[in-house]
Amino acid sequence: MKTPHATPTQDAHACGCSHDHSLATPTEPSTATPAKPGVARFRIPTMDCAAEEAEIRHALAKLPGLRSLSFQLGARTITIDAPTESLPQALDTLRKAGFKPTPLTEGQADGSTHQANGHHDHGHDHHEHSHGNHPASSWMPQGTTRFGLALALALAAESIAYFAPASLVTTLFGMGVAAVAIALSGLSTYAKGIAALRNARLNINALMTVAVTGAFLIGQWPEAAMVMSLYAIAELIEARAVDQARNAIKGLLDLTPEVAEIRAPSGTWSNMPVQNVTIDAVIRVKPGERVPLDAVIVMGDTAVDQSSVTGESIPVDKAAGDAVFAGTINASATFEARVTAMSSDSLLARIIHAVEQAQGARAPTQQFVDKFASIYTPTVFGIALMVALVGPLMLDWTFAQAIYKALVLLVIACPCALVISTPVTVVSGLAAAARRGILIKGGVHLENARKIKAIALDKTGTITEGKPKLVASELLDAEHTEDQIFHWVADMASHSDHPVSQAIARGLDGHNCDDDLVEFKALAGRGIQAQAHGIDLVLGNHRLIEEMGICSPEIEARLAVHEQEGRTITLLATSGKVIALFAVADIIKQSSREAIADLRTLGVSVSMLTGDNAATARAIGAQAGINDARGDMLPEGKLAAIEALRKTHGFVAMVGDGINDAPALARSDIGFAMGGAGTDIAMEASDVVIMNDDLRRIPETIRLSQQTHSVLIQNIAVAIGIKAVFLGMAVFGEATMWMAVFADMGASLIVVANGLRLMRVRKD
Repeated sequence: MKTPHATPTQDAHACGCSHDHSLATPTEPSTATPAKPGVARFRIPTMDCAAEEAEIRHALAKLPGLRSLSFQLGARTITIDAPTESLPQALDTLRKAGFKPTPLTEGQADGSTHQANGHHDHGHDHHEHSHGNHPASSWMPQGTTRFGLALALALAAESIAYFAPASLVTTLFGMGVAAVAIALSGLSTYAKGIAALRNARLNINALMTVAVTGAFLIGQWPEAAMVMSLYAIAELIEARAVDQARNAIKGLLDLTPEVAEIRAPSGTWSNMPVQNVTIDAVIRVKPGERVPLDAVIVMGDTAVDQSSVTGESIPVDKAAGDAVFAGTINASATFEARVTAMSSDSLLARIIHAVEQAQGARAPTQQFVDKFASIYTPTVFGIALMVALVGPLMLDWTFAQAIYKALVLLVIACPCALVISTPVTVVSGLAAAARRGILIKGGVHLENARKIKAIALDKTGTITEGKPKLVASELLDAEHTEDQIFHWVADMASHSDHPVSQAIARGLDGHNCDDDLVEFKALAGRGIQAQAHGIDLVLGNHRLIEEMGICSPEIEARLAVHEQEGRTITLLATSGKVIALFAVADIIKQSSREAIADLRTLGVSVSMLTGDNAATARAIGAQAGINDARGDMLPEGKLAAIEALRKTHGFVAMVGDGINDAPALARSDIGFAMGGAGTDIAMEASDVVIMNDDLRRIPETIRLSQQTHSVLIQNIAVAIGIKAVFLGMAVFGEATMWMAVFADMGASLIVVANGLRLMRVRKD
């Protein structure tokens, strides 16, 4: 059965690092959810990662009447669904836990910088990360200047301790310099650390508060200043590195223009902010401009670069009746289009929202890491306590030496690098997939795609184009000319709305001659009849010709040849004989053949499940390179086929259109929907949406999953390995406190940089 969508873990690991470990982009594709009684939304600037989410869940667990809690870690918001009378108590509980909730009113975009029109307030920069280093008051210098000054003072304190003659005055002066360095770089860390200690939470702020204070008190004030300064600077560097992953998806919204050219009722054109444009308004887009809103072309032919939505590198031809999407580029000619969605509900905004929701789901590796960290930190804290208490008694250490070693262990106890190693990698993978037109709806599916052993493909619209075409015609009677026959067939086919007739009409476009035919009559389930200059004509299927008694062995033989190719045959006949036949087929995409071959290279078994007859299924399967092609498959048959594939192969994926194949998509371990650049049902029914209907994206997803898994293992190994080395060094007295900080933050930077590599992986 399909793996359930994971929810953020409630395990309280000890990473209180104040950068955003969830990495969910701080945007919403729409404005705030309308307020309703008992539902309140708050922004909590210091709610940064799953550890603090778990703390809040624990704090609010006993809130009277609590119905649900919803977190958006990237936007640092929480939605509380509880009786109205319980909300004041919830606020008081959050404040006592050390958090400062700010109510969000209806219309605020979840406290994020995202505006109602889908754009960002670029006035905010990445100092929004509450990494424990916000200015404590207005007199402090800002940002890097403040941290640079703190580092300079820490170096001055080290110099005073090393070079200045030992005296009470120099010691007091050095301690004062060190204290200022600590204040500049770490007052916010102290504030959060003290709040954490009050609530018995062992996060990085608590650990740093104890370690720096302890070092200062035992006379290691130069090192205390250096530790806090290095920590602050390393956190700032790491936060900015992590921003690359956080902004990877958010940046797509910046592709959408802020204004649209709108036609007024008077016929004049004027510019209007996109958030003010209503559905059914007519917009005009000139060559080289980006499409401001989702719309359908009503006038003009052009080519559109849809790479921002579908990942296609080649512009797609568009004409009247075709859909265009916000953020795409008009490549060739001016067109007019009717708006089909508000700016906050564009396809691009919905893609970004889906990726944000995916980022909130905890991948399997991330769940393991969170559980490991929740055990690791208390364990190391306990070791540090034993070192401080037992060392002087059993190992002949001085009390100061034992305390110092214990403080070093406290710094090592922070699992920052380990905890951040997974989300930054998963989000980078999700962002890389989205840029290729692959919408993966959760880290769990990104990780699990590498496990696919068998894949079942629908035919129409998946392997084939989904648009029947006239592929062959044969004239069987010399009495009438080709032009005359084509005129008759084109006119008769154009009077039917059957897909096969429409395909014939399109194939013979230009041959219509409306004056030739009269007395049209539909023959239900069989075809259509008409008269041409007194000649009775029928255009219909095999059954109609048999009913008329004019289906000779020669005709049967010709039909069999085409049917073996998976074609649908329509015949033109008079009352006494068949005079022409026309073959219609759903053409296989060249990309499908390549994808199926690529899947085989990856060791994936490929099957085709279709509702078409068995002969057509075998023919299409043979052309596509699929040996296991099954026809006459009703929805329940596809479900049974998925179960059978699971028993024989293990992990199974299903690929379909997300509508008729919804039951099979849901039953498979991973469901891939061919999204057609905006099929709402496809987005709901599947785990992965292929936005441009290109089957080659499936093996790309598997390879990306393999790469993501590899990077995850690398990051975990680096994080745990470095911790193990310095843990051993600390126990045997070879590690200093600033070395521990440097190693911890260095490991964090390594895993962040390694995870970001996924966004630079090119398509095969």
